[in-house]
Amino acid sequence: MPAWLTVVGVGEDGFAGLGRAARRALLEADVVVGGQRHLAMLPARIAARREAWPSPFDIAPVLARRGKPVCVLASGDPMFYGVGATLARALSADEWRVLPAPSSLSLAAARLGWALQEVAVASLVGRPLAALNAHLHDGARIFVLSRDGESPGAIAALLRERGFGATRMHVFEHLGGDRERRIDVRAAAWPSDQARDVAALNVVALACEATEARSLPLTCGLPDDAFLNDGQLTKRDVRAITLARLAPRPGELLWDVGAGSGSIGIEWMRAHASCRAIAIEADAGRQRFIEHNRDALGVPGLVLVAGRAPEALAGLPAPDAVFIGGGVTVPGVLEACWSSLREGGRLVANAVTLQGDAALMAWRDRCGGTLTRIALNEAQPLGGFDTWRPALPVTLYEVTKPLRDDAGAATREGTHR
Repeated sequence: MPAWLTVVGVGEDGFAGLGRAARRALLEADVVVGGQRHLAMLPARIAARREAWPSPFDIAPVLARRGKPVCVLASGDPMFYGVGATLARALSADEWRVLPAPSSLSLAAARLGWALQEVAVASLVGRPLAALNAHLHDGARIFVLSRDGESPGAIAALLRERGFGATRMHVFEHLGGDRERRIDVRAAAWPSDQARDVAALNVVALACEATEARSLPLTCGLPDDAFLNDGQLTKRDVRAITLARLAPRPGELLWDVGAGSGSIGIEWMRAHASCRAIAIEADAGRQRFIEHNRDALGVPGLVLVAGRAPEALAGLPAPDAVFIGGGVTVPGVLEACWSSLREGGRLVANAVTLQGDAALMAWRDRCGGTLTRIALNEAQPLGGFDTWRPALPVTLYEVTKPLRDDAGAATREGTHR
């Protein structure tokens, strides 16, 4: 099918800033679809019918015109946090084309002299402010896509709260247009009423400087005190080993069963921006810990399921990996997790009791896998000297769910490491 849809990226300079191909597409279109702001930029000589996006947003009206010449207007680069990514999931590559304009971040990087590939990006459009926490490190440069004129003030307040009050903020309004304006200020100096003076269309650039903040490492095994907890916490060194065995990969989903403070699921999601996790926890107090920790550590997208396994697992999307931090002795938990786990997925479980050890040994005999004993000792004072104080040894079980051969029978190949 020849390309019937053209997605045109529009900057603040409107129709005047478009190239020849984009102008021709608009002149030849039967219908132009876009936001009211973009449609208002079109000159009268564009004869196509103009249609605003429906509310709630839906690309169905565009798809209904398949085969006819249609243009969609989008801000800047449509493939960067834009409608292009949504359309790409519904169209074959030969049905459409994209004619991008410079993105707001490209323009901001040009104004600041920042190398774009060295700057982290966070979007607050349809996302909670807490997502920014994952990017806050001393010396980091961050571009933040604001949701409205109040976003810069909210960002400044978050930076002050997190000990990054010295961070230099550069707020760009209407980048690339006649009304372009720039505000340069330290987060600590941002006035509380500044939101009234900021345009809804803005991008915030942050040059992070920590004063009181502790920058957390990117490696797994965060300090234990990074998590609010009541002691129900997979300790730092064991957590690092456990996450290494879980082996997070981009886009994968983890079940953290008996999540406690949520440390495993949180660090799984911090491993890559596309990693997802569901924390299953029955205790109401620990659920509050999880809610606090996921926001404070920058992964507000972690899903909390209040309930007890195995009943709480019913209906959840199939995981690529499962961690059982508590409950291996509860009847049906291992069975439910194993049944739901995708083929090729990993199951890791920890136990500290003899009964837990016995359950994991029995499961290894049934499904294969490996058992590892983790015994850690820490130097602590003894009178005027020091001695080694052992922590409770942890039994770590790891197994990979086998793929099925053409005949549908499970093969044990790959279940042992």
